[in-house]
Amino acid sequence: MITEECQITLNTGLRGVAIASTRISDVDGDAGRLIYRGYRIEDLAEQTTFEETIYLLLYEKLPSRSELKQFKERLSREREIPAEVIAALRNCPSNSLPMDILQAGVALLANHDPDIQISDPDASERIAIRLIARMATLVAAWDQIRNGRSPVSPNTELDHAANFLYMLSGKIPDPETARFMDICLVLHAEHSFNASTFAAREVASTRAHMYASVSAAVGSLSGELHGGANARVMQMLLKIGDINRVASYIQEELDAGRRIMGLGHAVYNVDDPRAKILEPISRILGDKTGDPLWHTLSIAVKDQTCAAFKQRKGIDIPVNVDFFSASVYYYMKIPVDLFTPVFAISRIAGWAAHVIEEQFGGASSKPVLYRPESEYIGDYCGPDVCTLTPIESR
Repeated sequence: MITEECQITLNTGLRGVAIASTRISDVDGDAGRLIYRGYRIEDLAEQTTFEETIYLLLYEKLPSRSELKQFKERLSREREIPAEVIAALRNCPSNSLPMDILQAGVALLANHDPDIQISDPDASERIAIRLIARMATLVAAWDQIRNGRSPVSPNTELDHAANFLYMLSGKIPDPETARFMDICLVLHAEHSFNASTFAAREVASTRAHMYASVSAAVGSLSGELHGGANARVMQMLLKIGDINRVASYIQEELDAGRRIMGLGHAVYNVDDPRAKILEPISRILGDKTGDPLWHTLSIAVKDQTCAAFKQRKGIDIPVNVDFFSASVYYYMKIPVDLFTPVFAISRIAGWAAHVIEEQFGGASSKPVLYRPESEYIGDYCGPDVCTLTPIESR
């Protein structure tokens, strides 16, 4: 029964519905603006590191030099994952989906956390730091294991981004590539109440622990319409393969009513500000590796798709963060099916901040537990309930 205090307003997909307040980030889709705790994403990407951004998201301020040093040391100490988790990964089929492995790995890590049964802000902060530190290790370890190799131990002398690339390849990356990876992590760290963050907050609202909340977020991110989009972009570029095939490919896809991945966004009505930062990185890496094709194809696909939308529908279609991150990761020799796990390696910072805010922040003007209503449309027996016929007479 719906009371006067709880009237249903049907809004499929929750588009335009503010479900809670937050101090963490804001997305202005009309202006193409993204801010973390008051700071523009452009400034954070240019002037800070991923570790500084994590600190900002968790503690609501940028760290001093001494605070950053202590924080980086703390993160690096937490990178190792328990031997029991490595053993569990070794028992998984080598063709398992990486996001399924990551989701399972997050749940397994809960069994080894000394703070798992403590529910207070300090314990949640400690859990957050462990999870942020270990997500990269999980992803890199799985890639080594599925290829029949032993995981590469974390290098405590390297920053978070450089260490991930090192664990993935066994080689210390050059400073420029490491810096570009760091920028990618900054750009993907947070994006308000997107699908995976909402999943994390919804689970957190039940007072489940952070590992349960993050596991739900990883599951949400695995979908091709959310975190899986950048992998789909790269698969598209690989399928096109030649600049002369771009026009025919776009025409065929649009004529068939299919999407061009990486273009269009649920929130942005103009180009995603993060895409503007990633595009020149893709170009630089293309030149650096001597293989500019993937950047060249990306530009051609973007330009020709935008022109087609303008001609066919009279609208501008924005570019989102997934579009250029695809070629950037490919240039870094990250396997395509790890693109979404790399997204999670970054977004864990935002997820953790949201779980803490949901459970302890006091900033949200909503009931404690998320419990939306639904509109029942199952008119199986007209306006009345169905009469149940005993099984002997059916």
